[in-house]
Amino acid sequence: MSDGAVKDDTTNDEPLPLAGLVVLDVSSFIAAPAAAAALADYGADVIKIEPPGDGDPHRNSYRNASYPPSEHNFPWQLDGRLKRSLALDLKTDGARTILERLLKRADVMIVNFPPPARERLRLRWEDIEPLNPRLVYCSLTGYGETGPDRDRPGFDITAYFGRSGILDAARYEGGPPGVSLPAQGDRATAMTLVAAILMGLRRRDQTGKGGWVGTSLYANGVWANGTSAAGALIGAKLPPRRGPDKPGNALTNLYRTQDDRWLQLLMVRDDRLWEKFCAIIDRPELLNDERFAGRPERRAHALDLFAILKPVFAARPYAEWEGLLAGTGIPFGVIGRLADVIDDAQAEHAGIFADTTNPDVPRTVNNPIRLGFAKPRTSGPPPAVGEHNDAVLREAGFSAPEIAALKKSGALG
Repeated sequence: MSDGAVKDDTTNDEPLPLAGLVVLDVSSFIAAPAAAAALADYGADVIKIEPPGDGDPHRNSYRNASYPPSEHNFPWQLDGRLKRSLALDLKTDGARTILERLLKRADVMIVNFPPPARERLRLRWEDIEPLNPRLVYCSLTGYGETGPDRDRPGFDITAYFGRSGILDAARYEGGPPGVSLPAQGDRATAMTLVAAILMGLRRRDQTGKGGWVGTSLYANGVWANGTSAAGALIGAKLPPRRGPDKPGNALTNLYRTQDDRWLQLLMVRDDRLWEKFCAIIDRPELLNDERFAGRPERRAHALDLFAILKPVFAARPYAEWEGLLAGTGIPFGVIGRLADVIDDAQAEHAGIFADTTNPDVPRTVNNPIRLGFAKPRTSGPPPAVGEHNDAVLREAGFSAPEIAALKKSGALG
């Protein structure tokens, strides 16, 4: 289109891009199941294999003290949506029989058990490949598939944020490391898993062969921190981060506004924008101040400039500053609050949230992939543990007596 807009072809009748793919989600908690949910959004048939009884422990994450308190299970709606649940005790022979039959017709398998558990349960790629060489086998670890820490359990706060150096590098000088919010690293890692799976499927298109793909929370954390890490590789030293009251550059700093919001000024091209900025804040005399004559001087006298700008920004509410700065070319933004994001008109345009048909959780968060030719499916309530046992086993060719026997044996929850 000549105006640069993206054409919306989502009203056509073509199938969703992942329709027809069968995905076995043999994972727990967040990053790997979130990847499976993203595949389900775009049409994959995701079969969630979880233990009988309580199922995936993530089903109860909404009760964690670090989560926003609610009576409704919003995390499970987010990560369990559009899946079918099969409750299997993978330690039993009967469950192995079921799993192997499912594997022979699956396209993708996602696992995140630590390597020793995969070995015990015969869930390694080398265990699975003979059953279905066309399978794309995707594994997630905390720290990597090999090495001294390969068996260490990893969560996003320990592997993605902690070990990668993000929390230490982000702290202000003299202060303790911060703590990330729930599952932030998990959700970013989930999209790496999606990309790895799609590469595996592309390779299968080219060669007819499946194969192993995967990633680690640790690798994703260092990738997210890649700018600093790349510098460290060649001996560059990351300077301590100064708090907003001690900026190294007053024009790329946080300022509190009259209504107790925080405005992020990010004027990295102050050589071009300084005169315009002085006019907007109604301080033309700064143009004649030798301390701020050029970029080197403004950096050298950053604390003096901060002392001038702090009361300037504090004198108006954020909305007024937004009106003054918008459209000027001066980069800025508000430090958003989640309460504002959920009603943000721009979030609606960006497709960040999605309606569901679950009355307990009527809205949830979309995965971040946008396609000009397809929209994610609308989700209903996530499945109960083992809700689809009979249907999945019938599709795999098990008879009613066989299903009954598997239930009696304890293999099937």
